Amino acid sequence: MAASATPAAQAKCSEEALAAALADVPELARLLEIDPYLKPFAVDFQRRYNRFSQMLSSIGENEGGIDKFSRSYESFGVHRCADGGLYCKEWAPGAEGVFLTGDFNGWNPFSYPYKKLDFGKWELYIPPKQDKSVLVPHGSKLKVVITSKSGEILYRISPWAKYVVREGDNVNYDWIHWDPEHPYKLKHSQPRKPRSLRIYESHVGISSHEGKVASYKHFTCNVLPRIKDLGYNCIQLMAIMEHAYYASFGYQVTSFFAASSRYGTPEELKELVDTAHSMGITVLLDVVHSHASKNSEDGLNLFDGTDSCYFHSGPRGNHDLWDSRLFAYSSWEVLRFLLSNIRWWLEEYGFDGFRFDGITSMLYHHHGMGQGFSGDYSEYFGLQVDEDALVYLMLANHLVHTLYPDSITIAEDVSGMPALCSPTSQGGGGFDYRLAMAIPDKWIQLLKEFKDEDWNMGNIVYTLTNRRYLEKCIAYAESHDQALVGDKTLAFWLMDAEMYTNMSVLAPFTPVIDRGIQLHKMIRLITHGLGGEGYLNFMGNEFGHPEWLDFPRKGNNESYHYARRQFHLADDDLLRYKFLNNFDRDMNRLEERCGWLSAPQAYVSERHEDNKIITFERASLLFIFNFHPSKSYTDYRVGTALPGKFKIVLDSDMAEYGGHQRLDHNTDFFSEAFKHNGRPYSLLVYIPSRVALILQNVDLPN
Repeated sequence: MAASATPAAQAKCSEEALAAALADVPELARLLEIDPYLKPFAVDFQRRYNRFSQMLSSIGENEGGIDKFSRSYESFGVHRCADGGLYCKEWAPGAEGVFLTGDFNGWNPFSYPYKKLDFGKWELYIPPKQDKSVLVPHGSKLKVVITSKSGEILYRISPWAKYVVREGDNVNYDWIHWDPEHPYKLKHSQPRKPRSLRIYESHVGISSHEGKVASYKHFTCNVLPRIKDLGYNCIQLMAIMEHAYYASFGYQVTSFFAASSRYGTPEELKELVDTAHSMGITVLLDVVHSHASKNSEDGLNLFDGTDSCYFHSGPRGNHDLWDSRLFAYSSWEVLRFLLSNIRWWLEEYGFDGFRFDGITSMLYHHHGMGQGFSGDYSEYFGLQVDEDALVYLMLANHLVHTLYPDSITIAEDVSGMPALCSPTSQGGGGFDYRLAMAIPDKWIQLLKEFKDEDWNMGNIVYTLTNRRYLEKCIAYAESHDQALVGDKTLAFWLMDAEMYTNMSVLAPFTPVIDRGIQLHKMIRLITHGLGGEGYLNFMGNEFGHPEWLDFPRKGNNESYHYARRQFHLADDDLLRYKFLNNFDRDMNRLEERCGWLSAPQAYVSERHEDNKIITFERASLLFIFNFHPSKSYTDYRVGTALPGKFKIVLDSDMAEYGGHQRLDHNTDFFSEAFKHNGRPYSLLVYIPSRVALILQNVDLPN
């Protein structure tokens, strides 16, 4: 039996491996300086970075660089040429033959065959008519016909199709050739990357109070001004990539290059994005590259007659929980398709970045199913990590940030993978932000399982501040996930059935409604102030939208009753929803002025369990929260780093926020050189029960 290496030899080997990793990864030393506990995994970062770097070099050698490679939508699919002809190109490695058919040739399946090229590609040129007009006019229907190796004749939609529609009672979508004579031209320049990111998570289809699918036009005219007024500077648009099943919330994508036609045309989506830009609002796309719909008639599945093509064949190509297909991220043509898809939405529609959905499923071979993540670093390295997918994400982030420096990328990852939001030059994933997914779970747990007087202040603070140093987080009290049927929004957890009877200002201010309104504001403000470097709210939740979200489906008799947003509730002067709406607006506007999201992480000076008090400082503001259901405190001493005069700049107890108006805003608070809770100065404040306050030092220069 071979002898094992001595500890000295192992240490030398380890030192050599670390030195080699530091030599290969340009800024790995910085990552290990930030988090020394990652040192044992330096070789993993080296391997990931080298694979990323090699792929980038290979794309440069074989495709002329990632810039050109990611513009493959200019040749793949169907395109009008300068001479009026059509150039068509597809990748179908498992096909025996490829043809184009449609209205233009009376649906003859074989009259326009593609020519076979190398590497599974096929191309076709269709000359123009004699009068130089195009043979396939705008708005006509097309299909790619695939003859498979087994002799089947398959009618398919091109993976690169730009517009697909479902007509009448048809089950499947039709591919429509989209080539308008006067396409929408973007008029407004894109906003600079926001210093502080305040995201309004939006779904176009449910943005009306009517029981129907709302349109891009409706959202542009009616919802964008509301978002601007509320003080949000970013919209995250969900369910834009075409998806056959409306109730999937957009997460079962069928056509990756097509903007969903159920809301309108591609030109109307461009107008929406352009109008948002005119208001100074950044627009992010919820991009779904973690999986694809199993549909074959109008999706990517079985495109060339094989179960592989864009996906892994066999069990690895299926997501058992989502019942969907999984991309083969190491495939050259899959990288071409996905990177071009990223580029398409940035270039064609003017999106300013992406929230990448379902990242956890991509990062691990187990897809996060049946896995808890304790935070032990060994969970994030080793054979369970799908490095093909991780390298794709690094390439996608490199593409976005190199070609569009002001663009933003956000990762939806529940696992907490270290360095996911560190630069690729450090061996990281390259994302700008990750979603702080533990925060909404904590609020739901507290509301479901604990009485108010049993809330643990230390645990709340821990959850809100438990994030990796220099990896930015988007904090949120609730998102669309909490609004979906089977769960409840925070407002509904707090007030439940009384929302139907006691939200009128003419109705009694019952203890349930009082508690609900006060805690709703406090939960949102402490999450906003303490939880991250960005903030997210799902549309309607800012004013405590009642009930839940449920799309039309067989189980609810195809009802739209819960697939809408009742914005009129917040506009009704006789309803208490206006109070929550007002508070949300003023909270965002104050952040715009003071910039706490872009400031360093807060200093928490107090988390008092008996008094239910939390105080912290951020961006030279003093945040004070009294979560006690009944106790108010006179002359409560609060520590601060700053000497001078303080004034109240936000008070959840104001009448216009549905509060009890127990504080005098003319009061000046002076800090004195009296050390308290580790701060050199302190001041005395009256803190009513269930109140959140922000005090600003008025002696500081603006």
